[in-house]
Amino acid sequence: MNRIVSIILIVLALALITYNVTLINFENPLEGNSIIAMIGIVASLCAIVLVLIYNASKKVQNKMNED
Repeated sequence: MNRIVSIILIVLALALITYNVTLINFENPLEGNSIIAMIGIVASLCAIVLVLIYNASKKVQNKMNED
């Protein structure tokens, strides 16, 4: 996975987070569609973390291959 794909995935995850925040009913955040939106936010955050971990591991692998 190259850098452009990683950036696209992160931007898509941020767009999903933004969309899901608009769906949350802040008066009852744990009821109805709000809980689904919160699950979507957490899933998007997990996707961002996974992409960042993957990028860091690729950098380490490239450094080790150079030596």
